[in-house]
Amino acid sequence: MTAVNRQIRLARRPAGEVRAEDWGHGSEAVAVPGDGQFLGRTRYVSLDPAMRGWLDDRPSYLPPVGLGEVMRAGSVVEVVASNHPGFTVGDHVVGAFGVQEYALSDGKGAITVDPALAPLSTYLGALGMPGTTAYFGLLEVGALKEGETVLVSGAAGAVGTMVGQIAKVKGCRVIGIAGGPEKCALLTGELGFDAAIDYRSEDVRKALRAHAPDGVDVYFDNVGGPILDAALTALALHARVVVCGAISQYNNESAVQGPSNYLALLVRRARMEGFVVFDYARRYAEAAAEIAGWIGDGRITVKEQVVEGTVDDFPETFQMLFRGENTGKLVLRLT
Repeated sequence: MTAVNRQIRLARRPAGEVRAEDWGHGSEAVAVPGDGQFLGRTRYVSLDPAMRGWLDDRPSYLPPVGLGEVMRAGSVVEVVASNHPGFTVGDHVVGAFGVQEYALSDGKGAITVDPALAPLSTYLGALGMPGTTAYFGLLEVGALKEGETVLVSGAAGAVGTMVGQIAKVKGCRVIGIAGGPEKCALLTGELGFDAAIDYRSEDVRKALRAHAPDGVDVYFDNVGGPILDAALTALALHARVVVCGAISQYNNESAVQGPSNYLALLVRRARMEGFVVFDYARRYAEAAAEIAGWIGDGRITVKEQVVEGTVDDFPETFQMLFRGENTGKLVLRLT
């Protein structure tokens, strides 16, 4: 019997919140690798807020996922057949292999990882794109200096947990914004943040005045919208605002809400800069090596939420990101 590769494809472009009907559940025969190719069986699939933007047909840093195409996603696969000199059966490989049970690859952009050094899921989180995003966004774009005050929104997410901990490693005071008392307790307890603001139950502007009376030197923005507006009122002189994401705006059916307090940038002589982690691709190994060292010596705690399931569980698991149900890096482990 021919082996079957189950897949999740984009059936239609979402209008606002992604719905079950926007996805197609399909299958095809498992491919046989040709010369210079390998076949991998998917073990872990990464779920990230940025994936929502890939579903819209509009200009961005990556082309949109095409209608009928396998949903783009980072994943870890185990090589089960290979005609590629760089990959052998049994290797574990990270790459953009999509939401499917099997992936055929020519090896471009694929990196072999060692499950003996870290759990495979961690190569999609702290040692993967979220970790490098936090590293370069904070240290390069944010130009962090020792002793500064750092504010991060979406602080209990995959990137936010890393931003706050890297800032602590660098000798800074860290304030996190998250939703709910459990997440805020995690930030100030296990992850070592100096303060946490629950945006669901607190007046964010008032809390910022209390926790950062001298202002915020670096604001790492993952959510946009009203939280960004509030943060702009709390900037210190020559502050840097790092625009990483805007999860509060991704499901908007109307125009994206821009910052009405942008004149704070003028008054505080601050700057706001967006970035895409792919710009630092040549330096990924540098970031991963330093982050691995911090994990090894206990200065960074890895936070992951691994959901067990099948490819067909991807749509519902993806929605966890937008309901605020995940803590740390969200990963789907295919069982």
